[in-house]
Amino acid sequence: MRSRMLVLFLLAFAAWRSVAAQSATPYVPLSHWAMPYVEHLISAGVIVDPTPLTRPLKQRDVIRALAAVDTTTLSASVRSTIRRLLAEWRTAERGPQYRVEFTLGAQAANYTFRDPLELNRDTVGAAPRHRIDQRGFVNFGLEADLRFGPIVAVTHPVVNTRLKADPDWYGVVDNSTRFSEAYVSGQWRYAELFFGILDRNWGPSGVQGVLLSDNAYSLDHLALALGTPGVQLQAVVMQLDTRSDSTGALVNRFMEQHRLVIRPPGRWTLALSEATVISGVGRQLEPWYVNLATLSYFRSSNTGTNGNNFLGADVERRGGATLFGQFMLDDIQVSRNSASDLKPTSYAFTMGAKGRAGGSMATWMLFYTQVANLTYRNEDDLQVPLYHGLSTGRNFDDYDQATAKLSVLAAPTLLLEPELTVLRQGQGDPHEPHPLVPQYAATAVLFQGIVQRTVRVALGASWQLGGLSVVGNGGVHFTSNAGHIVGASSTQFVGSIGLTYRLHHDAPLP
Repeated sequence: MRSRMLVLFLLAFAAWRSVAAQSATPYVPLSHWAMPYVEHLISAGVIVDPTPLTRPLKQRDVIRALAAVDTTTLSASVRSTIRRLLAEWRTAERGPQYRVEFTLGAQAANYTFRDPLELNRDTVGAAPRHRIDQRGFVNFGLEADLRFGPIVAVTHPVVNTRLKADPDWYGVVDNSTRFSEAYVSGQWRYAELFFGILDRNWGPSGVQGVLLSDNAYSLDHLALALGTPGVQLQAVVMQLDTRSDSTGALVNRFMEQHRLVIRPPGRWTLALSEATVISGVGRQLEPWYVNLATLSYFRSSNTGTNGNNFLGADVERRGGATLFGQFMLDDIQVSRNSASDLKPTSYAFTMGAKGRAGGSMATWMLFYTQVANLTYRNEDDLQVPLYHGLSTGRNFDDYDQATAKLSVLAAPTLLLEPELTVLRQGQGDPHEPHPLVPQYAATAVLFQGIVQRTVRVALGASWQLGGLSVVGNGGVHFTSNAGHIVGASSTQFVGSIGLTYRLHHDAPLP
């Protein structure tokens, strides 16, 4: 499959001179220091969201949105933040150029995983992997970007000692090193062809997508986008990690996702999506699953090949209060004529709203999300959207979550983000085998077994001082039925603070 992807990209590269081209720019990674500020300005209505329901954003689109702002009506803090963001990416040079950025950082935390809400949520095994663990970490990275015409190439290796202790990181050799981004992208007026590593999120911004998110570490994929800003077809194709079946034979696993994004004039954006996971000993990715002009569900039926299918829809209505939602259906049984028809429905959804709180200095976001017990699981335990144990969407199932957040620009480039979250986690786990037919009647749609409830009260902060970033997050978790034991309770502080220094250089390519 990788050779096919390479051939496709080389063909596109060879033909780029004959296509109406535009200047390509790198993406702004979801983890970039600037993204909390950009999302704040979008929620406040200061800038227009270049690509609703799709992240990450391109540097070019962010610059255009920021440059279009009438700053005369904004506060001094917002104006200063906009100038700082523009200074990060604007360059006086035209034509082919390169950028090199070096980062050096240190972090102290009492947890080693990425999301504090993962704390003590494991249900497989006696001891949770996501637990309190006080440590200090260091990291450094080197990012290199090359831009020439419609082509951009990015590589960003990072050494981070936190990875060695992260229970979700799959590396075993040089296990402190990974590529945060590493890709080549051809960007034209009505098309983009991409291959490499880049964290993506399909769905409402600020909430992890249910089927495509930044959850999976360093996931190589081929991506294609065709169309205008108003109507666009999008696709991602990836090879998941190879596993062994019950006989010890190696099983190849692939996943494809298609999406149609419709953004008519006005306030609405709608995205309709489908996805399929296929697997088999010696199996390769059949071309009919990649065909953007068909539906994989019907093609698998017509061609006699099998796959685990998903359907989804995302929606957003922009306004003083922007409303958003995401729904994904994994499996549903309409009839109830046999024991196999008793299989519980598996699905996931999110609904919420965000907007400005008074002026442009503060914004708010509320959302509720729910993931059913068997979501991400399948009768064929190898046809699941897991990559080295991490879901391509959410890291957990069998839970619901309600979150309220504020974002306050207290001073230029000083962003404070208080949060209140209530999380209920059942004992279902996407890593466990799918239940057998006789077990369906005793399998819950949502909240299998004893439900653990966590209330998180937290405060996050980001501050940019020239090339120095200071980022911190601290919260208290009040947990009842801790460890899925009736009556057990715990109160734990979860916090981290980190400093990163950045130094970059831009120049024309020789």
